[in-house]
Amino acid sequence: MSDVCRWGFLSTAGIGRKNWKGIRHSGNGVVAAVASRDSQKARTFIDECQGEVPFPVAPKALGGYEALLADPDIDAVYVPLPTGMRREWVIRAAEAGKHVLCEKPCAPSLADLTAMTDACRANNVQFMDGVMFMHSKRLPALRAVLDDQDRMGQLRRIGIQFSFCGPDSFFEHDIRTHSELEPQGCLGDLGWYCIRQTLWAVKGELPSEVSARILTEAGQPGSPGKVPVEFSAEMRWSNGVSASFYCSFITENQQFVRFCGSKGYAQVDDFVLPFLGSELKYDVANHAFTVLGCDFNMEQHVEQRAVHEYANGWPTAQEANMARTFGQLVLSGKPDGAWPKWSLVTQSVLDACLESARSGRSVSPQAV
Repeated sequence: MSDVCRWGFLSTAGIGRKNWKGIRHSGNGVVAAVASRDSQKARTFIDECQGEVPFPVAPKALGGYEALLADPDIDAVYVPLPTGMRREWVIRAAEAGKHVLCEKPCAPSLADLTAMTDACRANNVQFMDGVMFMHSKRLPALRAVLDDQDRMGQLRRIGIQFSFCGPDSFFEHDIRTHSELEPQGCLGDLGWYCIRQTLWAVKGELPSEVSARILTEAGQPGSPGKVPVEFSAEMRWSNGVSASFYCSFITENQQFVRFCGSKGYAQVDDFVLPFLGSELKYDVANHAFTVLGCDFNMEQHVEQRAVHEYANGWPTAQEANMARTFGQLVLSGKPDGAWPKWSLVTQSVLDACLESARSGRSVSPQAV
């Protein structure tokens, strides 16, 4: 094992450029190879990334994913392939002894993801999904708020929205509107984050019941079927907590979450992609309602807090933190089973949401 984590990229998907920079800033990793079915495409990707964020030694360009998995100089693979292709290549990577950072949504179904994480466990390699906000310093700060009985009280309700409005070309060419490549549509692409943030708030406990609706569907020309492009869901827990989320490809940029307690609430307006700047902010509110004779007053009491963390492109940004944490696990040789568990519970709720929306009935997520 090298003293740095040697990464291989399994495809040249655009999101890989952000992770390339995150790995460069991690301090414990290098991109050593990029694989594409077209080696020239891999070379172009490498040249463009090297031109902006260079590694001391340029990565190798490999023609074919098999060549990457057979390369003894690769410790870990980043898998941003379409969701419909991930099961095969994650399992093959694990069997080749490669640690796996998998883009989200991780799989078409919980059964697929279970097979993937089982293969990683059997081969003693780390599995982690690419939810970057799980590695932000803002999350521990928010946890302290949610656990603050004086400011928050008991957690009662969570409300989330994550959306963007795709242009006409998005619905004509983007793989997220192709039912074989990305069968879960906006639920997989955006809802995964909403579900994960909700599950994080309740410390990973699965809801007892999920009720969901596909509000709008679409499919690009050539897609065998339609996928959700606007989706909403309601979740309930046996302890009385409830949550809702809305995700969409047809409403403009929004990414907020509000955690509502019996005494106050906390709100984040950029929970997935932090607003550009050197601080990640969040609000803690304890409004007061008073009645004085004929005066009925709602007093606003909001405290804005922040953690010092760059939004992106810096060694302290969440994508660099993710690459650094993953690299540390690879170099330690001791995979952390908490990370695949987060993926599994998220997939379980996502599956339940899709089943509920298609069946018209409430569904209980499958235990993992």
